[in-house]
Amino acid sequence: MTPPRPPAPGETADRAARARLDAEWPEHRPAVFGAAYRITGSVADAEDITQDVWLRAAAAESLAEVRDLRAWLVTVAARRACDVLTSARARRESYVGPWLPEPLLTGPDAAEPVLVDDTVGVAMLMVLERLSPPERVAFVLHRAFDVPYERIAEVLGRSPAACRQLASRAGRKIAAAGASPAAGRRASRAEHERVVAAFRAAAQDGDGARLLALLDPDATYTTDGGGRVFAARKVIAGAGRVATVLLRVAAKYAYRPVPAEINGEPGLLVYRGGRLVGADTVEVADGRVTAVRRVLNPDKLAGLRHVA
Repeated sequence: MTPPRPPAPGETADRAARARLDAEWPEHRPAVFGAAYRITGSVADAEDITQDVWLRAAAAESLAEVRDLRAWLVTVAARRACDVLTSARARRESYVGPWLPEPLLTGPDAAEPVLVDDTVGVAMLMVLERLSPPERVAFVLHRAFDVPYERIAEVLGRSPAACRQLASRAGRKIAAAGASPAAGRRASRAEHERVVAAFRAAAQDGDGARLLALLDPDATYTTDGGGRVFAARKVIAGAGRVATVLLRVAAKYAYRPVPAEINGEPGLLVYRGGRLVGADTVEVADGRVTAVRRVLNPDKLAGLRHVA
């Protein structure tokens, strides 16, 4: 009987690389998902990209040569996410009503783990949406994952200097977008939780005076139904109008808001008759609500796990 052929050095290295991938994937998967989500603003797309990254990594012939596996996986995710984002832009041009990022649970009950920082907040994701795909990729990779410009250049097919300029330009645009009345007045975690709890109680009780007192005079209310369910097709502005609409819809639909951490900040999951029908993110500054953003599009709620 012929003895089995001993593995060649290259085969041994490949096996070791596969074993390393299997062992380290659970640790790196949140970063892969987090990069894809920040770039696309979509949980569904991020899940697909994460699965694609795993398959590509498992089939990669040069995995044994990768020193920093986390950085390699994140950049593979970013390259795929950039392609997805480019094609998604065309679809969003025909989107019915305001577009909001797909909400993501980030607390203890989260269905998807994600690295949480200020780049995953809904307000930031909405600003990122205004950037070009290359600007968004360069900013996210450098700011959230500390990827060097030399590696970002490989993702975007540009020089490191050009990628540095993209990230810098993105940073300036983000800073300019933050030059609003609420800029620099970001609430602490404790204050945010307190205001959201008071906001929830006032809306549930139908107390217009309390609700109005919690709203900034220039508060806005944005609903994303995507043409799938009834929702306002324009942003509602002004504390009085926002309070009136919130109370009206709460009474009409018998909504029950449940506290939850959404995109790294205190928010609300909205139930009706035991069924999840919405997700609210609430922006707070100087002890008042400056923006309420409610996702009603059932396609965007599919990734949320019920917590009540």
